Amino acid sequence: MLFVSAKVSQLALLPQGHAERKERVEKMVAQMDSEGFGACTNTKACEAECPKGISVTNIARMNREYFTAVMTSYEVVVGGGE
Repeated sequence: MLFVSAKVSQLALLPQGHAERKERVEKMVAQMDSEGFGACTNTKACEAECPKGISVTNIARMNREYFTAVMTSYEVVVGGGE
């Protein structure tokens, strides 16, 4: 989760990354889940052992990006849905 969150954070912070940010974070989290990566335990063990020094603050940023994407990308169905 630490590496995925670092990539989501990096791309979300770039001005060029804003156009696809919602779709990208949804797809990256879905892929991470489908491959069986676990969720963050908030013990910061991954941060301490990470050879690249990636901070767990990226996980918080990824969670914000994901929450925003999910909450703003729903379809509105008008009528009976039949």
